[in-house]
Amino acid sequence: MFDRRLIANFDWTLLLLVAVTAGIGVLNLYSSTAGWNMLGQPIYTKQLFWLAIGLAIASCLTIFNYRHLEHMAIGAYLICIGLLVTVLLFGKTTMGATRWIDVGFFNLQPSEITKIVIIIALAAYFNRHESPIGYNLVELWAPGLIIAIPVLLIIKQPDLGTAMLVIFIGTTMALFAGIRRWTLTILSVLGSAAMIGGWFLLHGYQKERIHTFLNPERDPLGTGYHIIQSKIAVGSGGLWGKGFMHGTQSQLSFLPERHTDFAFSVFAEEWGFCGSLIILGLYLAIVLWGINIARKANTSFGMYLAVGITAMFFWHVVVNLGMVIGLLPVVGVPLPLFSYGGTSMITTMIGVGLLLNISMRRFMF
Repeated sequence: MFDRRLIANFDWTLLLLVAVTAGIGVLNLYSSTAGWNMLGQPIYTKQLFWLAIGLAIASCLTIFNYRHLEHMAIGAYLICIGLLVTVLLFGKTTMGATRWIDVGFFNLQPSEITKIVIIIALAAYFNRHESPIGYNLVELWAPGLIIAIPVLLIIKQPDLGTAMLVIFIGTTMALFAGIRRWTLTILSVLGSAAMIGGWFLLHGYQKERIHTFLNPERDPLGTGYHIIQSKIAVGSGGLWGKGFMHGTQSQLSFLPERHTDFAFSVFAEEWGFCGSLIILGLYLAIVLWGINIARKANTSFGMYLAVGITAMFFWHVVVNLGMVIGLLPVVGVPLPLFSYGGTSMITTMIGVGLLLNISMRRFMF
C-alpha cells in the first residue's frame, strides 16, 4: 500500500524551483525563435512537450523506492555501454559527430542518459565499499573504471563536452566519498599529465575551439564568431536588458545556436544583469536544495545519489555559463531546463524525479 506520508512529505519546493526555471526557459525559446519560418511545430511547443514528458517521468520515479536502483546499477550500466557502442556502429552522424540513435519519433542521445546511470553505479559502489579514512589509489580502480569506459566511448563520438561532464561528476562524487591526501596529490599530478598528453589526441576542430577560447579575435568570422557574438549579446543587455523579444543579437540572427548552447545569451540581452541574477539565483537554489536533500537522506546510497545528481546539475550550469561569457571553450553543453533538447530535458527531469524520491523517503527506515 502507498504510504500516505510520502504525499505529506512531497518536496513541493524543489518542484516549484524546477517548474519556474523551465517555464522561463520556454518563454526564452519563444523569444529566440519567434522570427523563424518553420513548417512544423515551433521550438517552444516542442520544449513544452518534452517538459510535460519529463514531469510525467519524474512523477513516476517518485512511486517506487529509490533503494531498488542499487540492485539495478550493474545491469543499467551494461545497457548504457551497449548503447554507446551502438552509437559508434550505427548512430546518426550530424555535423561530423555521431551521437544519436534514430528511434523513429526522436533521436536518442545515449551519452545523456549515461550520466544518470554512472551516478547510480558510483553511488552503489561507494555505498557498498565505504572507507572511513578515505580511499587510496588501489581502492579507486573500480570507480575509475566505471568512469573511464563510457568517457572513452563518448570521446570517440566525439563529444568532448559530455565526456568532460562525466569526469567532473565522477570526481565530485569521489571527493565527497573521501580520498586520502597523498592519493589526491598523485591523482592531481596524473590528471595534469593526462590533460597535457590529451592535447595530442584531440581532433583538429577541438584544438581550434581551445585556440578560439584563448583568442576569439584570431578568427572573428569563423571559429571565433559564436563566442564573440555571445559576449556582445550578454554585454549589450546592460543592467535591465532590452526587453522581451527586443534583443538585437538574437532577433536579427547574429547569435548562432540561440535556442541551444547560447540560450542564456538571449536571456541576458533581453533581461540584463538583474534578470540574469534571477536565473542564477534559481539555479543556486536548486543546487543548494539538492545538497540539503543529500544531507537529510536516511541511507548512504541516497546521499551519494543526491550528491551525484546535484553535481550533474551544477556542472552543466557552470560549463554552459562559462562557455557563453568566454571563460570556457565552447564544448556544446546545454543549460539545464533552458536549452532546447528532448534528451537533455528528459535526463534533467529523471534527476529531479530521483531527488524528489530521496527527499520523500527521508523519514523511512
